[in-house]
Amino acid sequence: MKKLTLLILSIFLSAPLFAQLQNSGVLNEPLDISKDFTDMRNTFFVAEDLASFDPVTGKGTVRFERNNLTTQQAFNNMLMRLMPAPANEFPGTEYAVSPEHPFSLEFVSGRTVRIRMTSGPQLAAQEESLMLVNGKAPVNKSAWQHSKTAEGHEYKSEFGRIVISESPWHIRIFDAEGKLLTQTIHTSDVSNSYTPVVPFSYIRRASDYSRSMNAVLELAPGEKIYGLGESWQSFNKRGEKVVLWTDDANGVQNETMYKPIPFYMSSRGYGVFMHHSSPISIDFGKYYSGANSMMIGDDELDLFVFLGEPKDILDEYTDLTGKAPMPPLWSFGFWMSRITYFSEKDGMEVAAKLREHQIPSDVIHFDTGWFGVDWRNDYTFPSDRFPDPKKMLSEFKDQGFEISLWQLPYFTPENILFDELVEKDLVVRDRKGNIPYEDAVLDFTNPATIEWYQDKIKGLLDLGVAVIKVDFGEAAPEQGIYHNGKTGFYEHNIYPLRYNKAVAEITKEVNGDAFIWARSAWAGSQRYPVHWGGDAETSNSAMAATLRGGLSFGLSGFSFWSHDIGGFTTAAPEDLYARWTPFGMLSSHVRSHGNPPTEPWEYGTDFMAGFREADNLRYELMPYIYAQAKHSSETGLPMVRALFVEFPEDPGSWLIDDEYLFGEDILVAPMFENGESRDVYLPPGQWVDYQTGQSYSGGWHNITTGDIPVVMMVRDGAAIPHIALAQTTKEMDWKNIELKVYSSSNGPVDAKVFLPAKEQLETVELAFKNGAYGVAKDPYKRDVKWKINASKLQLTAVGSKE
Repeated sequence: MKKLTLLILSIFLSAPLFAQLQNSGVLNEPLDISKDFTDMRNTFFVAEDLASFDPVTGKGTVRFERNNLTTQQAFNNMLMRLMPAPANEFPGTEYAVSPEHPFSLEFVSGRTVRIRMTSGPQLAAQEESLMLVNGKAPVNKSAWQHSKTAEGHEYKSEFGRIVISESPWHIRIFDAEGKLLTQTIHTSDVSNSYTPVVPFSYIRRASDYSRSMNAVLELAPGEKIYGLGESWQSFNKRGEKVVLWTDDANGVQNETMYKPIPFYMSSRGYGVFMHHSSPISIDFGKYYSGANSMMIGDDELDLFVFLGEPKDILDEYTDLTGKAPMPPLWSFGFWMSRITYFSEKDGMEVAAKLREHQIPSDVIHFDTGWFGVDWRNDYTFPSDRFPDPKKMLSEFKDQGFEISLWQLPYFTPENILFDELVEKDLVVRDRKGNIPYEDAVLDFTNPATIEWYQDKIKGLLDLGVAVIKVDFGEAAPEQGIYHNGKTGFYEHNIYPLRYNKAVAEITKEVNGDAFIWARSAWAGSQRYPVHWGGDAETSNSAMAATLRGGLSFGLSGFSFWSHDIGGFTTAAPEDLYARWTPFGMLSSHVRSHGNPPTEPWEYGTDFMAGFREADNLRYELMPYIYAQAKHSSETGLPMVRALFVEFPEDPGSWLIDDEYLFGEDILVAPMFENGESRDVYLPPGQWVDYQTGQSYSGGWHNITTGDIPVVMMVRDGAAIPHIALAQTTKEMDWKNIELKVYSSSNGPVDAKVFLPAKEQLETVELAFKNGAYGVAKDPYKRDVKWKINASKLQLTAVGSKE
């Protein structure tokens, strides 16, 4: 029967569509377009030579040669390789055998170059890009100087060189010292390999005549690749294939991502932003170790290449796509949550317990159960459980608590708003005009949808709600037809950015801060902080994967990031929760959330005492956290920072994925397993244990934790600002700040300080004189009374392990 059914289908369906039906996955399975680049039915057009070029405008054309994949057999081994092919169109007089397509170089800054190319006519009106600040990239032609060379053309800035070879066509990228960073791959570059390698090219699909680009760059020996969003897999992506398609990852230990970002950086000194919203599959030497194949679903290519060290690259990338604005001070406090509090009574009891047990906290979050029916999002407090929401929110605020509320952009058929949304045409449609899913999905390409949605959010903010949880957003229908005329092929990935933006902008209008709590993201979403790490499993391996995801996310332009302490999926084991707590407290934002119990008093007196100690540590460190946050928002640096960002010249720092720098001066090594110590890699220089005062030199050490189950080191030469403990950030006394000095040499030290009432980040400088440290430069003068403490330091350094 099955064979008969397939035979009947094959009669009525075209071969390509039939093949797609046979190979289709489940709903919202990440769309891996790399399969199209090994499909023998498709035609491959290989970039061959520069047909024309105007060095003044940077515009020209590239000629492409037509190829087909053919089989080649040798001693019972079969390979597929590209071979030149004749035209297959009729009439032959009407179509180019070797088409020429537009190509251009644009210069954004001395460090940033834009490479653009098309594979066919671009008839759609050019629109501003949501991914770019102000919708478009700046142009700075004067930063680069052109010269003609024997092979083609060269552009040079103080930071590097771009060389264009005419035949065969190449783009070569050099740093300022003349080192080749990477280059495009032509067929001739891999002629010495038996392995068939597809060079820089595009495909034309036999199924529908659509085209997609394959930008292929060379990977050097030892080159490492980082970024690409909140990826839980290997920190270094060299040797992996990464699929960029937003997905409800349902955990943190698989290859799919809530927050894929089309940006990466290389250890060679360059970064690449793929300015696209289509699905992207990138093979970083997985198939062929020397080739980086960026298979981009789009029929045109738009790459920004950045030159420099990691800090330079992140600064340039976030200048282009946006830097995160500074979040409000209260958001850096502890958030208490579970799935879920159902009533005002639940929330008030939690607030009372937090204050009773002296667990500093600033936010209480109401998750899926604050509606009339759990999970049924209607933006309305039910009167039986929340008799006077406005009064309730005011009472919470009087106790020092801000309130966060959950919601999502999907509406079930039982939702009271479902019919209104469909009737007003505010949701995504399918090709017939129906809705593609059982749920109605808000269409954020429709201005009327945004107006309707923001009005609902505004109603909550006007009551006194401080922040909206921007949950989900990863399932925009791939086959949907959107109000702007595009399909989900182009709208699916950018949906989180539209969603983040809609909530952030109305929040800023009402509350003054564009602050949200979001799960999904795309390039540009960093303009709307903060994002958290999704539904982590409650296990040691999930805790480690969470950090890898956070490190990669931070290397993708996001300064602020959080995660659920202890994991989400089940009740956290007590020992895991205890070890995860300082990791959470030493992240940019911190929340306990997940399946109950999450409240520390539910785990007993000893656990609660340990939790309180870690929480107290965070609140006492608030001047450091707040200043580092301000610095990160200005520079595009992440608060949870890979070691190599601060130590790019140290080879060891590029290998570490289970430690991080919290800001620029504190190194954190979480305890991913039970135990009293762990091996810790310290970058070059001297480091001081925050909890014991013991000093260590750079290298590997086995370090015992202090009372708080974490290894926490301070960079030698730093002064870490502290504040007197308070139960909420609103009660903190910013006129009295303690500077704890960490110096093994009694040399000058400094501390970044940012006061809530000020606009500018300042640096306080200290000098050692007459046997003690004193303030040498005080930008705050009479605004702050400084207390200086250098008493914990032990000056004897411990050498590294052999």
